[in-house]
Amino acid sequence: MNQQNESSPCRIRRRDAADLDACVRVLADVHGGDGYPVNWPERPGDWLAQPSLLAAWVAELDGQVIGHIGLSRSGEGDAAPVLWGRREGASAGRTAVISRLFVSPAARGHGIGARLMARAVEDAHERGLHPVLDVLASDTAAAALYERLGWELLATVDQQWSPTQTVTVHCYAAPA
Repeated sequence: MNQQNESSPCRIRRRDAADLDACVRVLADVHGGDGYPVNWPERPGDWLAQPSLLAAWVAELDGQVIGHIGLSRSGEGDAAPVLWGRREGASAGRTAVISRLFVSPAARGHGIGARLMARAVEDAHERGLHPVLDVLASDTAAAALYERLGWELLATVDQQWSPTQTVTVHCYAAPA
């Protein structure tokens, strides 16, 4: 399903394997400007096509990929699914994790991130899953987007990403 906003020529569509190189190029621009992801993956295409992935979408403008979002099953170390499950008295397996959201720095300010989020949330709901996510506490722009969209802050926790790296993340759940 494609989503198109009449005021924007941007198109949201399902990502396919042919999009990965373009996604990696946009991700490199985002990493260079914003430091996302914090740890540049050795194989960024594999990082985007993570094994737990349920689906992924791209934002496209004039035939060029300008944004990306993924929806996956919760994995080891994902705090938001556990927190939501405890709060709701449900299994963390009833969640879907929003991940790998990024928009080209040159394309920001036009609601593309919100449109990508809406598409992933819609897919999660179609699967009978509740969307959640973890975001670095230092990523204030992303946190501001989630809060503008009505996402609820579940908690702020520290995560051990490696023996030498601990990060603080905000855990969010989509509105009910």
